[in-house]
Amino acid sequence: MKIAVCVKQVPEGSRRIDAATKRLDRSGEGALNPYDAYAVEEALRLRDASGEGEVVVVSVGPASAADAIRKTLAMGADRAVLVSDDAAAGSDLVATSYVLANALERESSDLVVFGYQAADSDGAVLWAAVADRLRRPVVSQVAELRLESGRVRGKRQTEFGYDVIEAPLPAVVAVTDAINEPRYPSLKGIMGAKRKPQETLTLAELGIEAERAGEAGSRTVVLALNEPPSRGEARRIEDDGDAAARIVEFLLEKRLL
Repeated sequence: MKIAVCVKQVPEGSRRIDAATKRLDRSGEGALNPYDAYAVEEALRLRDASGEGEVVVVSVGPASAADAIRKTLAMGADRAVLVSDDAAAGSDLVATSYVLANALERESSDLVVFGYQAADSDGAVLWAAVADRLRRPVVSQVAELRLESGRVRGKRQTEFGYDVIEAPLPAVVAVTDAINEPRYPSLKGIMGAKRKPQETLTLAELGIEAERAGEAGSRTVVLALNEPPSRGEARRIEDDGDAAARIVEFLLEKRLL
């Protein structure tokens, strides 16, 4: 069985919007999206439980994303594919899902696993867009995952409890951070990651026209960036034992009581 895991490099530290480009500033240090570590871990467990198969990590990003991807190889993934092209910079959900879907079709994996969201955008819908492009069933918010006789069985978190959903393979699954505890790469794994196959592809090598990616292929346009509106008059109350009385006094003053 071949399992593909889609991962992303995200900025470390606080997030900042570049006023000039109106995009997230990615000029600093980057790291593996923490939610994707759960997806990688689950793929490794499924492979090891079956006793065979391959885990391939797929990503779209700048050349520097190779450093974040290398962590997944140190964890135990077999190889990695990075789609890196200047023409892909600024891709929104529509463009990114198109590029990812093409890279995944090239791999022809039985199962595609996502972390349920990225720490830099919190969109939590990329897996659905990719599944739609691949025309595969998708199960999201998965907290427990099993493979049984050509089918995937996911225990799915909902606001009312749990659903158990089955779907035929090939399928797409988005896992939550409740599904497992990602392993730490061992020293042996870190050293071994340097020898594992890491392929970098351009859009042209995937047969993708430049106008289908980047800003040209995106359907989202940021018109302006502004400071948040003022919240008006605010009064801070330090609790010295009389906070409740002072809050009541404030509410009476504003005729809210």
